[in-house]
Formats: sequence, structure tokens, C-alpha cells
Amino acid sequence: MSAANLTVPGTTLAPTRRRLSPAMRVALLGSMAALAVFAFLAIGSGGDLLFTLEFRGRKLAGMVLVGWATGVATVAFQTVTGNRILTPSVMGLDALYAFVQTFLLFQLGATITATLGPVPMFGINLGVMMGFGVLLSLLLANRRTNVHLLVLIGIVLGTLLRSLQSLLTRMMDPTSFTQLQTYLFASFNTVHPELLWVAAVLIAGGSGWLWWRRHELDVMMLGPDAAQGLGVNPRRMITEVLLVSVLLVSASTALVGPITFLGLIVANVAYLVAGSGRHTWTMPVAGLLAIVMLVGGQAILEQVFGLSTVLSVIIEFGGGLVFIWLVIKGSAVKKGAGA
Repeated sequence: MSAANLTVPGTTLAPTRRRLSPAMRVALLGSMAALAVFAFLAIGSGGDLLFTLEFRGRKLAGMVLVGWATGVATVAFQTVTGNRILTPSVMGLDALYAFVQTFLLFQLGATITATLGPVPMFGINLGVMMGFGVLLSLLLANRRTNVHLLVLIGIVLGTLLRSLQSLLTRMMDPTSFTQLQTYLFASFNTVHPELLWVAAVLIAGGSGWLWWRRHELDVMMLGPDAAQGLGVNPRRMITEVLLVSVLLVSASTALVGPITFLGLIVANVAYLVAGSGRHTWTMPVAGLLAIVMLVGGQAILEQVFGLSTVLSVIIEFGGGLVFIWLVIKGSAVKKGAGA
């Protein structure tokens, strides 16, 4: 009898499966992202990619920047907060962006873009959202304020800003209200080329900093006490990661508009796909997943559905379902643990 036929009574031999290494998974996702980029440029181009690049390149660059920044920032943010449901957008950044747009339109009228121009508008949005991040970090500097209270403060402020924004829209003239709707949903068709370079520098700098501190982020996953024992200052790390995450999400939001649940989707899928919990793999996987979702989704939306809707609306709908599922799953786990 051969060794392959030998079995131990009461046991079964499950066939061994070779799992893809994290590096191979990142390479596969990179290939998928490259394929999505090629499809976005090639479909409907008539074979002239250079000619198509002149018209679609700006939109493509905006989607790549936004996708990468959102994915990387969300993974780092969820690590320091210890919660896979929270994102910088859910904490109130998107509500702040919507309030700023509403307030400016309410004060300056429908000619706001012509009056200020895209670069000052980008600077105002980025400055206000970064100020919000600095305020949260200052609250965190108070030793009586822990990260969970900080998150709660952010959510409450977001709710307050949404209420104020709703009040202003009710007093706004119809022309300004119509223009406001174009600002409240992310649009890659209105990306200004002069803003791409500014956003690219900010996103590259923030992503590089997170990559440099990726091993400390791995240690933070063990909890504040363990991180302190291993030589990482948890409060300082949380403050710095919070500011960098807010910078990345603020730059992407000021560039194209808010996509609230994009980070929530790609981060939670990245934890399942990466094959490792290390940030060396989870951050690039989340960024590449977001690029595939945005670029591939936009290509399908344009070529199959004829731009019958906006991509951000579909993402918000799917992200809302994922958010509800994660909340229910978390509640079920807690009940099971308590039982």
C-alpha cells in the first residue's frame, strides 16, 4: 500500500492549497489596475491612445490620485483608531466640505468659481479641512481625551455641520442651489489641470510618510499598551497618522468632491485580499483596489451605461450597504461573545 493511501482512522486528509503570497497579490492587483487604465483609454478611442489621452488623461489622473489617497489613508486611520467602520470622511470631513461649499455659495452667489478661481477654492477647502484635523489633534493632545472620545466628537461635529448646511440650502436662491448640487457629488469631469500637480505632491508626500512609518503602524495593531512597551509612543503616533490621513482625504476631496464610503469599501476588502495584516501589503492593496474600482467603474459607466448616472452615487449606495453590514456583523460578534 502506498503512503498516499494511508489514513489515520477518524481523520480526513484535506488537499493542501498553495496560497498566493502577498507580493503576488499586490502584483496581480497592479496588473488589474493597469488593465483598467488601458480599458478606460482604449475603449472608444479608435486605436489612437495618444489622442484619447489628451481628453481622458486629466480625468484618469484624478481617479488614480483620489483612489490611492483614499485607500492608503483609510487603512492607516483605521489602524490607529482600532475600528474598521470609521474613516476620515465618516468622522465629518465630507460634512465640513459640503458646509464650506454651501456657505461660500450662500455668501458669494452662483459666480463663486469665476470670482475665486479653482486654485483659491482648492486652498480654502484644503485649509478648512486641515484646520478641522488640527483641532481634533489638539483635543487628542489633552491626556483626558482618548481616541474613542475624539471619534465621537468628530461624528457629532459632522452631524452639526450637516444640519447647518441643510438650513443654508433652504434659504439659498434657486440658481445657487442648482450649482451647489454639482459640488456635493464627486465629479472627475471637472478636474482642473493646475490642481492635479498640487494634489499629486500632497498625496505623494503623505503616502510616503505613511510608508516610512508602516512598521510602527504594524506595532500599533497590537494595542497602545503593547506599542508603548515596544518603543512606539501611541499618542504621538495616533496624532501624526490622524493629521496625515486628514491631509490625504482633504486633498482628494478638494480635488473632485466627496466620496464618503470609498475608503470603507476598499479598506475592508483589502484586509481580506492582502493575505497579511502588515501595512506593507494592506496599504498598497487598498490603494490599488480603489484605483480599479474608480477607473474600471468609470469605463463601464461611460461605455456600457452611457453616463446615465454618476459613479460616486453608485459607490455611496454600495458603501452604505457595506457600512450597515459591518455594523450588524459587529453587533452579532459582540452578542456571541457575551453569550
